Amino acid sequence: MATTRLLELADVAELTELLRRNREFLRPWDPVRTDEFFTEPAQLGIARTLLDAHDAGTAVPLVILTREGGLAGRLNLNGVVRGVLQSAAMGYWVGEAFNGSGLATAAVAEAVELAAGGLGLHRLQAETLLHNSASQRVLAKNGFSRYGLAPKYLKIAGQWQDHLMFQRLLEP
Repeated sequence: MATTRLLELADVAELTELLRRNREFLRPWDPVRTDEFFTEPAQLGIARTLLDAHDAGTAVPLVILTREGGLAGRLNLNGVVRGVLQSAAMGYWVGEAFNGSGLATAAVAEAVELAAGGLGLHRLQAETLLHNSASQRVLAKNGFSRYGLAPKYLKIAGQWQDHLMFQRLLEP
């Protein structure tokens, strides 16, 4: 059974509820979010934007599925670049109840397979906060290697924070 599939507009209600339930859990890893972010209209707008980017070939928005077929989290391949780079950036999260269950590792494995096979990419990158050892383990299990440090890379939890840079070179 697949661990990921393409995001659908029909996922918005369940995804919004998952985000609401995990707001505090995700807070240390996310940008500061307004209350509006945790509403169905906001998530519907985000989903439409992501699906438009998918149609344009610049993103692949996926949902991470529980073993029962419900939603456990999200995984995006963003900034798909063709030409001489053939690369994308990956971001993902799972709800607290699924943390440590292997779902994130399986979802990243599927994303690597999709990036190498279906998309024909050469490189996949991901970044983590310095103290996000769980995500670093997920990446290591999937053959990513650390290649650098990006000082004050993203504004997470209201602060510009350093991130470790990881990549996986793919064999399309």
